Parts: sequence; C-alpha cells; structure tokens
Amino acid sequence: MGISKDTYTDQVMSFLYDTILKGRLKPGERISETWLAETLGISRAPIREALRLLARDGLIEYRPQVGNFVASPSTRQIIEAYLTRGVLEGFAASYAIESFNEKDFSKLDKLVVKMVEAARQGHHFNLANIDKQFHEYILMKCENAHLIELTKTLGTLLHLLFCKHWTKVYEPEQIRFRHQQIVDTMRSRERQAIENCIREHYLQTGRLMSQFASDKRS
Repeated sequence: MGISKDTYTDQVMSFLYDTILKGRLKPGERISETWLAETLGISRAPIREALRLLARDGLIEYRPQVGNFVASPSTRQIIEAYLTRGVLEGFAASYAIESFNEKDFSKLDKLVVKMVEAARQGHHFNLANIDKQFHEYILMKCENAHLIELTKTLGTLLHLLFCKHWTKVYEPEQIRFRHQQIVDTMRSRERQAIENCIREHYLQTGRLMSQFASDKRS
C-alpha cells in the first residue's frame, strides 16, 4: 500500500486512526514502525512524526525504551479530556458569540438535523464527522489561535470515542436535544449561559464514555 509523497505524516496519522477505529489495532497493542513502513511503503521519519503527534493527541502511548502502543485511556483521562475540551470550547464560543449571525445559527441547525438523520440510520462514522463539523463551526469565529489549537488537540481522542461508542450512550433524539440546546443557548447571546451549556455538554458525555475506560474492563 503506497501513499502520496507530499503528505506522509498526515496520511500515516489517518491510516493509524482508521486502523484503531476499525479495531484492527486494539487498546494496549504495540505499534510496529517496521510494519507501518512496509505496509505504507515509506521511511521511518514521517512514521515517527505521526506517532509523536498521535501521542500528543492521546491516541498513542509512548513508553521509553519499549515503543508505541495504542492508548488505553483511564476513567480519569477520559473525563479530564472531555472536561478540558468543554471548558475551552465553551469559552471560545462565548468569546466569539457577537460574530455569529442568524445564517450561522441556521447552519448549526442544519448540522443538528444531519446528525439525527445519521444517528437514525446507524451511520456511526458519518454521525461522528458531522458532530465534529458542528463543534468546529462553533470554534470557527474565535480569533484566539492558541485556544483553538489547544481545543483541536483534544478532538482526535474524543472523535474516536464518540464514533465507537455513541450508540451505547445516546438515542438519536438525545443527540438532537443536546446539540439543539447548544444552538438555542448561543442564540440567546448570554455568554455565561453559553459557556455553562457547552461545558456541561462535554462533561455529561465524558462521564458516559468513561464506562469504556481501561480501568472499567473486567
């Protein structure tokens, strides 16, 4: 399997993400650089960079003198990741709310509808991608680049968890209610209410997703 030469690191990251998502690499399993190099037909340098970035994002665990492993996040790590993302995104949304107009809110409304359709059809990956679009759109108008970068760093792990487990924690109507609640609260333009709503949105999901943590497995 070869990949184009201009985006080696990004495509290695995408390959690993997809492989973990589909269960071909399981939590705790060692990731072989040799296997990746042979599978993708590339050198070790972009592979090591991709592993470094995925370790930063919480999908990979690097153990010195041992190697890289698929991360097995604990209850605390999952809840803290969701809580931190909620705090950052909530602040970003309240910070930028004056830049939003009705066209923006309508866009978010449409994404909620698409999410519910995907949920009802059981399209796991599609739903997770629309959910990602929804939250990235909220971040879009925040001009604090550092805040956005910190927020996106947490997005990869949360996207993976949501894609793999959402059917076990939410019904389609709950998906609709929770996201429409964010849009309606943003329409109010009440900064503190927006911040609290988004923070609670993430905290609730974090608590539910924590049941799939490594320390909860029998």
